[in-house]
Amino acid sequence: MLLYIHIPFCDSKCSYCAFNSYVDKFHLKQSYMDALLIQLRCELNRFHPLKNSIESVFIGGGTPSTIPPKLYEPLFEMIKPYLKQDVEITSEANPNSASYQWLYGMKELGVNRISFGVQSFNDEKLKLLNRSHSSKQAKQTLKDAKKVGFENISLDIIYATLGDTKELLDHDLKTAFSLPINHISAYALTIEENTPFEKKPQMSNEKLELTNYIFDLISKNGFEQYEISNFGSYKSIHNLGYWRYKDYIGLGSGAVGKLGLERFYPTIVIEDYIKNPLNIKVETLTKEDKKIEQIFLGLRSSVGINKNILNQDELKRVDILLEEKKLFKKNDIFYNYDFLLADEIALYLTN
Repeated sequence: MLLYIHIPFCDSKCSYCAFNSYVDKFHLKQSYMDALLIQLRCELNRFHPLKNSIESVFIGGGTPSTIPPKLYEPLFEMIKPYLKQDVEITSEANPNSASYQWLYGMKELGVNRISFGVQSFNDEKLKLLNRSHSSKQAKQTLKDAKKVGFENISLDIIYATLGDTKELLDHDLKTAFSLPINHISAYALTIEENTPFEKKPQMSNEKLELTNYIFDLISKNGFEQYEISNFGSYKSIHNLGYWRYKDYIGLGSGAVGKLGLERFYPTIVIEDYIKNPLNIKVETLTKEDKKIEQIFLGLRSSVGINKNILNQDELKRVDILLEEKKLFKKNDIFYNYDFLLADEIALYLTN
């Protein structure tokens, strides 16, 4: 079982961001963290986790580093009995707010993996994306995380932005690999509704040549691609848990949880969440919904698709894909050679 905790506060609103996050509601921090505790008690009753059954915790956002470690303490106390001995506990962070003291405090709480929203080491590109840190800050913060004692450090980069060149991306990646990381997430810039970039669709400029260049360069540095956007000499237990279709508690405004064939959606409006964190919508999935999601997730990652979930018509299509060298089979699991073709292959199998 997994646990996701959503922190909706941000230092600045990035031009591409469509996540549930706010830059003007910091006065609600304490009330929000109190509401998380109320929802957590409810979810522990709903999910009935056994002792030592939560294998990963992920604190995402928003920007978790806008919340001081002290405010996380009650949550950590409540989940402590359910954590596996070797649990992976990840927190996202932004370089401008993840001070040495914040990193130290989170490490003391039990966080053992940090994922930094760096996006680029080019200051002009950072301004374009409306990031609130500089490349210098990013490099120093990653070094600080290592000094504090974090062994598992990840960073995000964004590519397919207007103005991206091989030289710029090469510099970003060379800088990344000069730092103490063992995981990297590379995301193509996508234009989302209700974002500043919605009116500037030209800001997204993905070219297959550059995408392949980035992926090849990351792989050559010893970081194995295990999902369409994720690479590492260390593979995130939390990420893999989603792709393996494990159950997960979704804590916070805008989070999502899943238990069996039910999915849970806490209210997305932060003030409403604080008033009633137990106002949670429930969606019931069908077995067919589950299978389709498993196919899409399996093809986008190193998890693959188990032969047993496919019907005869789908297996016939798989045979064609095997002949065409689009998929390969190992121990009754079908794997995808090229994650960039994942959705195309999934649509072929499911339609």
